[in-house]
Amino acid sequence: MADIQPKLIGINHVALEVGDIDEALAFYGKYFRFELRGRGDGAAFIDMGDQFLALMQVDDIQTDSIRHFGLVVDDRDGLRARMEADGVPFVSKKRFDFLDPWGNRVEIVAYPDIQFLKIRQVLEAMGQEGLRKSDQALEELRGKGIDTQGIA
Repeated sequence: MADIQPKLIGINHVALEVGDIDEALAFYGKYFRFELRGRGDGAAFIDMGDQFLALMQVDDIQTDSIRHFGLVVDDRDGLRARMEADGVPFVSKKRFDFLDPWGNRVEIVAYPDIQFLKIRQVLEAMGQEGLRKSDQALEELRGKGIDTQGIA
């Protein structure tokens, strides 16, 4: 058998350490519309179509100043305004990065502006069939040899 490294294809989920599952669901539910995929002992799973965000309750939360992940949203500016009004702590002047109550650093990016794609069927199932990519994002995709025919 050939010694071939597997190709990274994507992210299925990201797990965040939180101090309390109910408080975490309340915090994220205040700013994001989502379906709860499931819930277990000390865990909750927020559905994002074909991916999910896992909230894991722990006693000893580990944070640092660099580790983060990006969430893709349909209304970046509206979200920022709501979070600013609520005094959510931002940690970057260049990007839209905030800290949740447990110190998880989250970057918010707008779907139209990035190369990330959801297939039409997933967008429709999420009620987001009207989302469109910016010209710059489409150009970046074409630069990678991705056919953007039919991508709005």
